[in-house]
Amino acid sequence: MKNSNFLLNADLINITEKISIRIPAVKEILENEQLYFHIVTAFTATPYQYMVQLDDMGVDYTQVSDYDLFTMLFPQYAKWDLSILFGSLFLSDYKVCHDPVNSTKILYSPTNGPDYKIDELVYMRLSQALRIINNLERVSAKPGNEEAKRYLMEKERKKMRRNAGRQTEPYFEKLVIALVNRPEFKYNYEEVMQLSIYNFQQSVKQIETNIAFDKTILGIYSGSIDTSKIKDKSCLSWIPAR
Repeated sequence: MKNSNFLLNADLINITEKISIRIPAVKEILENEQLYFHIVTAFTATPYQYMVQLDDMGVDYTQVSDYDLFTMLFPQYAKWDLSILFGSLFLSDYKVCHDPVNSTKILYSPTNGPDYKIDELVYMRLSQALRIINNLERVSAKPGNEEAKRYLMEKERKKMRRNAGRQTEPYFEKLVIALVNRPEFKYNYEEVMQLSIYNFQQSVKQIETNIAFDKTILGIYSGSIDTSKIKDKSCLSWIPAR
């Protein structure tokens, strides 16, 4: 997979010699942002994020790996139109199988053949690439005991009940509008449409860093912030920490 340092001028990421994912432009995503982020969320999800769905299936989310969850979800989503990420790659007949070479669990497409199998290593590269281009962090937590697990489960169920039937707000569109109207952002509405999602998200990240830096420096010069008490010194630079 390409180093993220070289993604500014890239339009795809090679996951294997045969499988690659596209880095879509802002315009493509805005055409159906709900679908795009639904797919990205599913393919980067952790069992912690699917605890209720897994519990309803009788599966303990703390005993399931990220890859196990992916193998449950991918065959369902593979029947959708995923061309925004996978281009012309045929995905509809992927199913869970066991690799005859080492008996490990894989996702296999009879149409595409063994060169296109998705094993755990390929999944890790795929999920990492999606997190990088969309500026996402892996979301996970392990409860300390059974009581904590029951509490987290009930909390998540209540959240899902509250959100049931609620229409999803077009957050990405609002983010584009907000950024275009920031003085630090150098693109207009027409130009931003051509940016890749990676370039766009890096601009968001940089502007957030700039704002935090400006506030910190203002606080230091006004005397409201004591630099000797700042533990994370990265806030003293406008260049994001790696």
